[in-house]
Amino acid sequence: MSGLLTRISPQTLRLVALALALLATILFFSTQIDGYLSARMFNRISTSAAVVLPVAVGQAIVIMTRNIDLSIGSTVGVVAYLTGGFLGSHPELHPALALAFAMGVGGLAGAINGVLVAWGRVPSIIVTLGTLALFRTFLVEVSDARTITTASLPQWLVDLPQATVLSVGGLDVRVTVVMAVVACAVMGLALGRLRAARKFYAVGSNPDAAVMAGINAKRVVFVAFMLSGALAGLSGFIFLAKFGNITVVAGMGMELKSVAAVVVGGVSILGGSGTMLGVLIGTVLVDTIDNSLTRWALVSEFWRDALLGMLIMAAVTVDTFASRSLGRLKAGSGGAG
Repeated sequence: MSGLLTRISPQTLRLVALALALLATILFFSTQIDGYLSARMFNRISTSAAVVLPVAVGQAIVIMTRNIDLSIGSTVGVVAYLTGGFLGSHPELHPALALAFAMGVGGLAGAINGVLVAWGRVPSIIVTLGTLALFRTFLVEVSDARTITTASLPQWLVDLPQATVLSVGGLDVRVTVVMAVVACAVMGLALGRLRAARKFYAVGSNPDAAVMAGINAKRVVFVAFMLSGALAGLSGFIFLAKFGNITVVAGMGMELKSVAAVVVGGVSILGGSGTMLGVLIGTVLVDTIDNSLTRWALVSEFWRDALLGMLIMAAVTVDTFASRSLGRLKAGSGGAG
């Protein structure tokens, strides 16, 4: 058995365990909630996960470089509000340009974080805690207590959440879901195929060795934060389409969900490892739990964040334990050989 485990990569083991955990979660809640295994619940969870997935992908890239982005929820809120306001005054704007505007605003917010962390040499947790508050304050000042409403948005954006790419037996694959999954897939392919993207792993695994190998670690960290911001911009765009009515609290709490999705998805909090497939499954798992708890009468909604926090701690603990156990198995196997 130990010989088999040493031949299977830790990432593969994590993905299998994650898929089993997702299946067990679905089966458990199907016994607790009436009508749980329905097309309606599938559509609800998939469209909800579509808002979180791009943020989780961006968070994963940052964490791979041994950093963290806690401002990501505020960035989503700023993007959703500014994009909604801009479309309200420019309803004729092409959808592609509206998406580019949203991702550009998010990318600018990420670039601010990137400059401070990479060249300012300020720890990312300090920088992004600060910008979390600064971006939210900026949103409060810009909004002047006004709310973006569905009535002010162009009709194509109002209709976007219901637009379906594929429908099978009542299970609708919405356009927003496809947008989020495509972003995840593109980043996954880049990490697997492009040398430039694999520098995120190199910097996170061993920053000193990466520098000695000729990698510009500061630029890599900057790009990671800028991508995180741009992907938060995509989430902000999907958030705007999904909810329509945007206030100054938009995106609040997404930091916790994105970190939960990433660490549960097998991205090491110490950097240098992780896959986008894991992030995808982790996002679906976290969102399945979150949505299911809102319909489970036995648990108060006030426990949702607490349970997500416990899920993060459990994932980090299991990841650390599994890594050490596999390390000992491989060391024993090598010694025996």
